[in-house]
Amino acid sequence: MKIRMNKILSILAAAGVASMVLAQGPLNPALLTKPATDAWPTYHGDYSGRHFSTLKQITAANVHGLTLAWIYHTPGTNDGAILGGDIAPATPGRGGAATVAGRGPVIKAIPLMVDGILYLSTPGHAYAVDARTGQQLWHYYWRGPGVIGNRGMGMYGGWLYMETGDNRIVSLNAATGQERWHKDLVTDGAGDFSTTAPIAIRNHILVGVGGDRGPGRGWIEALDPETGDVQWKWTTTPSAGDPALATWPSAEAAEHGSGGIWQPPTYDPELNLLYVPTGQPTPTYNGRGRPGSNLYTDSVVALNPDTGKMAWYFQFSPHDTHDWDGTEVPVLIDGTINGQPRKLLAQPNRNGYYFLLDRATGKNLLTKAIFPDVNAFKGVDSNGVLIPDPAKEPSPDGTLVFPTSDGVVNYPAPSFNPDTGLLYYNATNNASIFYVARDPNDPTGFGRTQEHHTWFNESSMLAMDYRTGEVKWQHKYAGMGWIGGYGGSISTAGGVLFSGDPAGNFIAFDAKTGKILWHAATGVTTNSPETFALDGKQYVVVGAGDSLYGFYLQ
Repeated sequence: MKIRMNKILSILAAAGVASMVLAQGPLNPALLTKPATDAWPTYHGDYSGRHFSTLKQITAANVHGLTLAWIYHTPGTNDGAILGGDIAPATPGRGGAATVAGRGPVIKAIPLMVDGILYLSTPGHAYAVDARTGQQLWHYYWRGPGVIGNRGMGMYGGWLYMETGDNRIVSLNAATGQERWHKDLVTDGAGDFSTTAPIAIRNHILVGVGGDRGPGRGWIEALDPETGDVQWKWTTTPSAGDPALATWPSAEAAEHGSGGIWQPPTYDPELNLLYVPTGQPTPTYNGRGRPGSNLYTDSVVALNPDTGKMAWYFQFSPHDTHDWDGTEVPVLIDGTINGQPRKLLAQPNRNGYYFLLDRATGKNLLTKAIFPDVNAFKGVDSNGVLIPDPAKEPSPDGTLVFPTSDGVVNYPAPSFNPDTGLLYYNATNNASIFYVARDPNDPTGFGRTQEHHTWFNESSMLAMDYRTGEVKWQHKYAGMGWIGGYGGSISTAGGVLFSGDPAGNFIAFDAKTGKILWHAATGVTTNSPETFALDGKQYVVVGAGDSLYGFYLQ
């Protein structure tokens, strides 16, 4: 270990950054509770999920002068990496390869930035990168199977936390990349997989586990940051004694009902409530064997982060048979409804609806279709809960449904700008034909052969009034859009909205009008952008494929 450490330090010294790394202090937890400025210390920048920055060095008036500061490419080999795990070589997982042929792993994570260092992850990999130069400082490689993606890392003090595709939680020393410990999240042979970014709240590391690949259920648990020991665990489908079990045909169906958690939660420190979005039930397309609304899948659940006790829940897609995971970002907004201040939770959902809730109580304030073509529900009940249309269930002959399983939106982050009062997100109006086997005993399961995309994909950037769901401006992208609503966003106090388009451009919009002010041909954006101040300069950082781009004003 001494030889490896000396080698690392000699490399850093040659790059002129060894003293910076060694002087790095632990993460100040106060950074997590305020809008991100000189750090990006957690997945969403702060706990709110707003993806809004108070920085305003870059403005609508000068953003045209934005220039490339550096590019970092994830390495295509593991030469020189710090090794962990016990399986080699890594293999692609569910959902397709996590790498581009001949290149490094695809970046879906939002990097952390603390003390001038970016901490980035891809499936089985963690990297430290100089935020000033884009130079890699260390590379950690977990030898295990690949998965569809990795959302990012969490940080507590001087330690990093990363989930792996084979359901481990790994803790690393942030200064060196050396492994501190790793723990199993599931028992051997479980069909789950883990992709989400851990979140640190006080002395809890919150981790979510998926579950839509095989029999099982998803859950979120709190771990001790020192040891990785479990503090509490909450499962996404109910057990005996929970009244919600009545929304399943049996305890066995609920136990194998999935509801994977693969989006990091958001958190309100004043209410001390954690807002956990959950995934779809299984069998995914065949709901005949699981009649009922199938709680708590496709929901947002408010939990106490100290105990795991549930305060309330709201279900976005009852009895989902179209793979509409409810795992889009629960955005926390402090706003005004009917002249009264309210603590709100907003979510544009994969099923094609926009939801607005009171985040203290879970009361629904608004349920509204994003596009008029959305057609899988007959309406809403008195509580704002959608009523599924049986005519839009998958069928042996095929059923045309708007949207596809990829949804009107997906996991990349929307942005809420309190200066404009607008919620921004990329959205796709799209349709699929959904099938189900004629044999009523055929479980169908997750099989993608049960869906045919029509390739009717019209994508737009929408700017929406968070109170009413009314679109204030819309920028329609030219040509065919995304299959799903990919491409996250961030807005700033400088009046700029950053996001990507389906053609591979990274774009700066005027946040008030939607006018395009600047663009760069980065390739299709694969994560959500971030911004931070460093050495008096405001950087904007975004991932596209295996590349991370840093921009600033010269």
